[in-house]
Amino acid sequence: MAPPLPNLERNSLLNNPAKRRVGAPGLQNHRGNQRFRGPGALTGRVFRHAAKPNYRPISVLLAFACWLSPLLPAAAIGLTVDERGELRFQGSPFRGIGVNYYDAFARTLGQTVRTNYDAGFQELAARKIPFARFSAGGYWPHDWALYQTNRAAYFARLDGVVQSAEQHGVGLIPSFFWSLSTVPDLVGEPCNRWGDTKSRTLAFMREYTRELVTRYASSPAIWGWEFGNEYNLAADLPNASEQRPPVAPDLGTPAQRTAEDELTHTAIRVALREFALEVRKHDAQRLIISGNAFPRLSAWHQAKEKSWQTDTPAQFAEMLGADNPTPINTLCVRGYDLATDLGRLGQAVEVAQATKKPLFVGEFGVPGHETGESKIKFAQILSAIETNHIPLAALWVFDFEDQAKDWSVNATNDRHWQLDLVQAANERLRKSP
Repeated sequence: MAPPLPNLERNSLLNNPAKRRVGAPGLQNHRGNQRFRGPGALTGRVFRHAAKPNYRPISVLLAFACWLSPLLPAAAIGLTVDERGELRFQGSPFRGIGVNYYDAFARTLGQTVRTNYDAGFQELAARKIPFARFSAGGYWPHDWALYQTNRAAYFARLDGVVQSAEQHGVGLIPSFFWSLSTVPDLVGEPCNRWGDTKSRTLAFMREYTRELVTRYASSPAIWGWEFGNEYNLAADLPNASEQRPPVAPDLGTPAQRTAEDELTHTAIRVALREFALEVRKHDAQRLIISGNAFPRLSAWHQAKEKSWQTDTPAQFAEMLGADNPTPINTLCVRGYDLATDLGRLGQAVEVAQATKKPLFVGEFGVPGHETGESKIKFAQILSAIETNHIPLAALWVFDFEDQAKDWSVNATNDRHWQLDLVQAANERLRKSP
């Protein structure tokens, strides 16, 4: 772990509006201030990745298959959605609970060698936990330095992650652009350029998306493709000027943010649609995911009138559908708060059925040490996922050293019981009709 940097109040990751409460009267963010799920500790210190692994180039055969992938039949590859909106794997209906293995790849992009992701995939395979969602790029602009200077080495490291998952039979859902400000920062544009189809931001997005999808489309490890992480939480905030993306010039951000770094739902939906269109050029079948959280309780009113007024159920349904624009073929939410997340799960299922897009609870979990209260809450979350017949969900977070204090779950720490319960839930799902 890196030591804290000076002036952290100004540069803290917790300034990201998608990761903290925005202070609206009566508005409860379903994660509160207790947890920041992007790279960075809960103390507010800035996180720096640490890794430079030994890597193995992907085989000539796999590379050739990737080149041919748009021509190959994909019926047996990854997760797909049928005409009724049901999730399928290898032609059969599928339900499963995986994990977020956030830094399986990101840990390889720093200065210290860390290739221990293989042991993690081995553990997941042993527990028959079927898949892992992970960040398929760096969090900060400077984490993309290797991509910008030596793409062969960069992709060799990502090859290693994909090959490891293949060898252990674990599916992967790569999330391409985790932080909403990183790509605009890399190309020297403000964040609102996500909504400009002719921007350098979207040109970069299309190029990186094409590179990853064409490289890995024939890999049996790839189950689906995700755009990014919870962009919708930053959209149309009434206090947006106080919630702009973080400023950390030594990590590659600009020295200041402006009103042009404030995002709207409209801009985000343009980016999501363009991402999905690019994916579909190279992969006609796999799942495409926004990576969004539940819409904020006031999302419709934020978009229409920049207010915190609570939405009606119909307005919630409208926002959830619109936040996952076709050709994205799933709906994506979170599962932390028993009221604002799980309390709306039934409504989300209804929207999923109406739109024929399966629901993905992309993150759920309980922080802290094992207590009677935490075990009860975790059991309630799993029960809601099972009883609402959610086809896909993922625990936050597996083997993430930077959140070892409160969130990281592995086979040996005091939160291992969460893996045990996920393993048992998957066993039940495999036996259910």
